[in-house]
Amino acid sequence: MNIDRVSGQVLSGPLEPIYVYEAPVRLWHWVMMVAMLVLAATGYLIGSPPPSIGGEATFSYFFAWIRMIHFIAAMIFAVAFLVRIYWAFVGNHSSRAIFLPPVWSGRWWRGLFNQVAYYLFLKKEPDLWVGHNPLAQLAMFAMYTLGTLFIIVTGLALYAQQWGWGTWPMNVMGWVFVLFGDPQEVRTWHHLAMWYLLLFAVIHVYMVFREDIMSGESVIGTMTNGIRMWKRAPKP
Repeated sequence: MNIDRVSGQVLSGPLEPIYVYEAPVRLWHWVMMVAMLVLAATGYLIGSPPPSIGGEATFSYFFAWIRMIHFIAAMIFAVAFLVRIYWAFVGNHSSRAIFLPPVWSGRWWRGLFNQVAYYLFLKKEPDLWVGHNPLAQLAMFAMYTLGTLFIIVTGLALYAQQWGWGTWPMNVMGWVFVLFGDPQEVRTWHHLAMWYLLLFAVIHVYMVFREDIMSGESVIGTMTNGIRMWKRAPKP
């Protein structure tokens, strides 16, 4: 099977199953999915608290449980992303796709415009790709990777704020408040980043199911067992 090494485009057959997503990448994907759901739910409740419960707050501890679950999920989320960055250096070609789209490749740009034409129903069938197609790579980088970095940095800053200025957590993360000018601005942008990532998640899930049905390659199964399967030969 002839594959362009930079863009990952399948140029010609004979087609054969190919191992795309290694086990650490697949495990990270599902861990991040669960963590995002927990963070979104608890983060929404932190931003829009539920009605107060009658009685002494010490005995209910309800809102504190919400915050604690949010903090635990956030730490899992941040550590998993850090491990994923490490794996981008030691893993295969596809493990680096969401961090470094090959914008220097002319074939990648042609594939990007061809993919846009396919989604606009100007092209009947898309090109075949070993990993993410170029448009998916660009969306993953711009929405997921950068969005995740932003929400982790602002989240760590808000977590450090409880210790106050002059402590080591604020010595490390205090620059975020200086950059935004006000703690409430950091909270607002952190909250908006949650909606940004949720928008990406909705689009991502829709496109995964759509492409698994309509494209010439497996999508859902590839993130389950790591193997890309093919439904048709690439167009000449």
